Amino acid sequence: MLEQPRIAALLRPFLDAEPDPVLLTQLHTYLELLLKWNARTNLTAVRDPETIVTRHFGESLFAARVLQEAGHLDGTPTLSDIGSGAGFPGIPIKLFAPGVRLTVVEAQNKKATFLREVIRTLELRDAEVFCGRAETLGSPAQVVTFRAVEKFASILPVAASLVASGGTLALLIGESQAEIAGRLLGSAWKEAAKRNIPRSVDRIVWLGQRCVAD
Repeated sequence: MLEQPRIAALLRPFLDAEPDPVLLTQLHTYLELLLKWNARTNLTAVRDPETIVTRHFGESLFAARVLQEAGHLDGTPTLSDIGSGAGFPGIPIKLFAPGVRLTVVEAQNKKATFLREVIRTLELRDAEVFCGRAETLGSPAQVVTFRAVEKFASILPVAASLVASGGTLALLIGESQAEIAGRLLGSAWKEAAKRNIPRSVDRIVWLGQRCVAD
């Protein structure tokens, strides 16, 4: 099991700062839970603890940083994380910005059960699990996040439909998918930010903003 100083060192490139002690403690607990559950339930194909910290925690926290720097985490915004899996990037974003009102959307029961356990163990307020398909979520959010999946082109419109007018879509994707995102979203959207993820060859955080409806 990784100790907190090692987790902090691994996360430094993504935060460009020393992790807050409270955040570090929460992430340490989260990692313990994930490793324990992953031994019997396939939550993530990544098994190495250090890779989990960089690929899952680090990338998610970098997305949080990009959103914060763009002003999209100010106040108490609603955030829906589509196809959350083991909670990425939604739960680390919530830990980074506790004011966020988080809904993690996960259709698989076992993963949804794990997400509820994380929320319970970390005593997260204003955080809930929606166990079902994103298409049935219904209520729009000010920020919608998801990581690139195999069916990116089919899921992107679903995620986009859940963004409120003037809201933000935050994608953790391959650089080549940014052009696809812009093309699929169309003129009702504008690119708000595109940042290379540290220690990644071609992965980016891409922010798109829905134009305010008349």
